[in-house]
Amino acid sequence: MIAELLPGILIPFAGTSLGAACVFFMKKELSTPVQKSLTGFASGVMVAASIWSLIIPAMEQAADMGSLSFVPAAIGFWLGILFLLLLDSVIPHLHMHAEKAEGPRAGLKKTTMMVLAVTLHNIPEGMAVGVVYAGFISGNTMITAGGALALALGIAIQNFPEGAIISMPLCAEGNSKGKAFLYGVLSGAVEPVGVILTVIAASVIIPAMPYLLSFAAGAMMYVVVEELIPEMCEGEHSNIGVVMFALGFTLMMALDVALG
Repeated sequence: MIAELLPGILIPFAGTSLGAACVFFMKKELSTPVQKSLTGFASGVMVAASIWSLIIPAMEQAADMGSLSFVPAAIGFWLGILFLLLLDSVIPHLHMHAEKAEGPRAGLKKTTMMVLAVTLHNIPEGMAVGVVYAGFISGNTMITAGGALALALGIAIQNFPEGAIISMPLCAEGNSKGKAFLYGVLSGAVEPVGVILTVIAASVIIPAMPYLLSFAAGAMMYVVVEELIPEMCEGEHSNIGVVMFALGFTLMMALDVALG
């Protein structure tokens, strides 16, 4: 089981770490067009992953319900949305370029709240990878090794720009490169933990797999709509973000179909 799970643990985390390492090779903060491009790309990957890797498999696994096979997916999707809404309300965090923090008031540094914001939207990604690998390992679902690997690769690809987007501004604000890199890596550390915990939980309740898959999809879509797309569209150069969204969506769709 551990050997089968390792790609799901290591590949997405490697994506974040490699992105955060950009702080050692790039002298300047990422330009606005580049940030919008990377945010749009990450959004496209997450939306495609939510549909092809999570929602569609959830409905396929509930096919014995006939015309009501959408019900588990719809319920799970809404639970995921509400779960992230709850976390968004109780965890103090600060989005990139925002002046006012969200969540309850806390005497935390700006740097810490920025890392918490990225960590918050990494939680559903870890859950998504975890539930898909749990389905594959159990052997009781239609999830294949290729499908699980495709999701892990897709999340890793979109984690790369996330790592860079968190570490580069931190360095520009006066933090050392090593500290900025560490914060970038830590922001993605929640994903391996989420993978492991979700696998443990899902392996116990395999019949609930359609709900868990769509739950992760709902949580990911919340992050895309509440955070990533607004960041991509504000100000100038939003058209670049839209094009990169389409590219990320196409790439993740191709990965899932080709490897699944």
